[in-house]
Amino acid sequence: MVTTPKDIQRKRNSDLIFVILGWLSLAFILLTLLILVTDLAITGVPRINAQFLSSFPSRFADKAGILSAWVGSLYVMLTTALSAIPLGIAAGVYLEEYSRKNFITAFIELNIINLAAIPSIIFGLMALGIFIYRFNLGHSVLTAGLTLGLLVLPIIIVTTRESLRAIPGSIREAAAALGATKWQICWHHLLPYSTGGILTGVIMALSRAVGETAPLITVGALTFIAFLPDSPIISEPPFLSFAWLKSDFTVLPIQMFNWISRPQSEFHINAAATGIILLLLTLTMNSLAIYLRYRFRKKTRW
Repeated sequence: MVTTPKDIQRKRNSDLIFVILGWLSLAFILLTLLILVTDLAITGVPRINAQFLSSFPSRFADKAGILSAWVGSLYVMLTTALSAIPLGIAAGVYLEEYSRKNFITAFIELNIINLAAIPSIIFGLMALGIFIYRFNLGHSVLTAGLTLGLLVLPIIIVTTRESLRAIPGSIREAAAALGATKWQICWHHLLPYSTGGILTGVIMALSRAVGETAPLITVGALTFIAFLPDSPIISEPPFLSFAWLKSDFTVLPIQMFNWISRPQSEFHINAAATGIILLLLTLTMNSLAIYLRYRFRKKTRW
């Protein structure tokens, strides 16, 4: 079949229409997002001050703050990172470098990918049955951290595998030719070269976890809390305490949900201010991920 100039022009016109529609869709989405963020900022930014950050929640909107919420978020995210990062990286390294490529491995990989797309409330229900009813961990920081750790674990595993897969096979072959063991190849070559991609995935996973609400409500996050968890650092030897893992908690999304559900408009302003802080926290973590990826890609050459 001969392609005529009219056919070529028709295809070019179709491509142009597709590009225009794509740009219009992108502009509409960005404009909508800009309007929503601007409205949130206009409402919430004037409320953000030192008193708002250092005060406990209160039944008086002008005296209420988010001290217990942001401290609780910090504790929960610390527990999430300590539980998910080592396990996720180790699982990714094993699946990519050590496991045999057979039906069982393919089945595990498929399920890991599927777990990354499961709604977060499912993880909350699973944690309710396992961590609270089975292991009796209670409605604690430990339960919340393990729940979010399970939520982000598939993301870390997939990111680790993709980062390792991007390293040329010649590096593995050269190290093996010099007598390096499998572990030495991973520890001295593969992991250092893939650090940028792994860190990017870890930060992106944690930035998702910090905004989760549904699984934490399921495992018993409090909507009103006027005290802080125990400090992990104490003045007596061994100077470390793990009592905070058993403490009750709340987090920024839960506090925001509590205020937005109230009828008084003053609490809605507090919710908007909390939303701005949560948005800035998420943007900061994503910006850090982009910076680390650029830094390590610029530093690493093979």
